[in-house]
Amino acid sequence: MLAPLIAIVGCDGSGKSTLAADLADVLGRDRPLERAYLGLGSGAIGLRIKRFPFIGPVIEAALARRGTKARTEGEKIPGLPTALVIYGFSLLRRRRFRRVLALRERGVTVVTDRYPQVEVPGFYDGPGLSAARSGSRAVGWLAARERRMYDWMVSHRPTLVLRLAIDAETAHARKPDHDLALLRQKVAVTPSLLFSGAPIVELDARAPYAEVRRRALASILPVLG
Repeated sequence: MLAPLIAIVGCDGSGKSTLAADLADVLGRDRPLERAYLGLGSGAIGLRIKRFPFIGPVIEAALARRGTKARTEGEKIPGLPTALVIYGFSLLRRRRFRRVLALRERGVTVVTDRYPQVEVPGFYDGPGLSAARSGSRAVGWLAARERRMYDWMVSHRPTLVLRLAIDAETAHARKPDHDLALLRQKVAVTPSLLFSGAPIVELDARAPYAEVRRRALASILPVLG
């Protein structure tokens, strides 16, 4: 039997990373437990590129435009190189996910920051090549392989999902380097993410952190037994 998996999801700025680290510290005191990050990490890479002298902002802006096209329904994925980069990030996510499964099989409880989903392709931890049009046979082949990869990950249902609800303006105030329009998209689709019917507890991320933490622990402890 697999050990429990607690997934913490929500828009950027909702406090996922802080809560995941805090819960892992508290709950790990009396049981084998690890925290895992299941995002892509592409945002952090983009910020590092942007800091390169002179050419960094130009390169980052070009990559951002390509990424926006790839995740926009009705657009065309801008070429095989872009598709390969997106597919590579998905392979990295799958590797992290396999490590999570291995931990659970060894009896280690896992708290994850983010969790893959298939309801909303193109962004928000969904398949990156399934929103825009492929444009070529090679890109279409990659998109189909990536979609199967996400279907496999999503087939592993979390024991409990903590969904952090927040409005875009509050999220942007916490993460001013993030695009407000994209934050609004994420806030809008958050309620539609079902995670294969896993139990979901909704937490108001705008509340004082101590209250969010208290409610999260109260929801998790009965599941852990």
